[in-house]
Amino acid sequence: MKARTLLGALALVVLSLLVWELRWVLLVLFGAVVLAVALDVPISLLRRVFRFNRPAALAIVLVLLVLVGWQISNLLLPEVLQQIQQLIQLVPVLTHRLAALGSQVPWLPDLERQLTSGTYWERLQPLGAQVLGVAGGAANTSIQLLLMALLAILMALDPRSHQRLVVAATPAFYRARMATLLSECREALGGWLAGMTLSCVVVFLTTWAGLALLKVPLALLSGLVCGLLTFVPTIGPTAASLMPLAVALLVSPTKVLQVLVLRLVLQNAEAFLLTPVLLKRTVNLLPTVALMSQLCLGALLGLPGLLLALPLVVVLQVVCEEVLVRDIMDRWDGH
Repeated sequence: MKARTLLGALALVVLSLLVWELRWVLLVLFGAVVLAVALDVPISLLRRVFRFNRPAALAIVLVLLVLVGWQISNLLLPEVLQQIQQLIQLVPVLTHRLAALGSQVPWLPDLERQLTSGTYWERLQPLGAQVLGVAGGAANTSIQLLLMALLAILMALDPRSHQRLVVAATPAFYRARMATLLSECREALGGWLAGMTLSCVVVFLTTWAGLALLKVPLALLSGLVCGLLTFVPTIGPTAASLMPLAVALLVSPTKVLQVLVLRLVLQNAEAFLLTPVLLKRTVNLLPTVALMSQLCLGALLGLPGLLLALPLVVVLQVVCEEVLVRDIMDRWDGH
């Protein structure tokens, strides 16, 4: 019995090391699953309404995505590029404005002298090497994204075969339960993706409209950043607010206060009204769980882990509720 326990513990350690070594492969695979579920939502809708087969529905969805993306690019991309150029031109002005404000704080000049001294400069040199390392990994990230998209299309083309493969890898007594579990995970993940996508669109449009009404420069670019970062709850909306606040600082302190009030209203409306209403039938994540998962996966895997933390927690929450709570804890009588 001790030998079997020791062998099982050794196998668990080896499996954990293997998973850690293959963490980037598994991350790409999970990202492909998320994209496949995102594609499967409109595919299932087309199949229910028009009775298309799956390859035809997938082809229609991909063509529609390309056409919609092309039209949105034609409408918004020129103005976005123009506003990016304006932002680049405004950066020196913003720096000068921040330096002027900082000169009024007594301890900031001393901090500046310390940072420009040789000791602090030597400490900042490794940071430059890290920045170069991030830039060098951009090509590798592009390849991973292309591979993720290809895997997602293949999974969306024939999801039942992949589901049968996972079910076949489980013990015979648990295969029916596994099929149900996979279906529930897909439903929760699909509902979360649909709800978050709609929430991002609403945040983008309302932020753009609000900043335009306040006559804040770069309203479209700021709204786009706020909408995209809504996909990173808790951390994203707060970080996204920095850009419109910085641009508003170039206008006047009063404009900064107006933008701050606007973002606080929109951010709280999205967090406490819109998102709970959209996700109440699919998944309800505790803010503490969402934040800790983002911090942990962000620290372990960087930006990809931060972006995929919430969908992973959605799946893990379903697994814990169905397997840990119902199949194990609810049947544990203590004897």
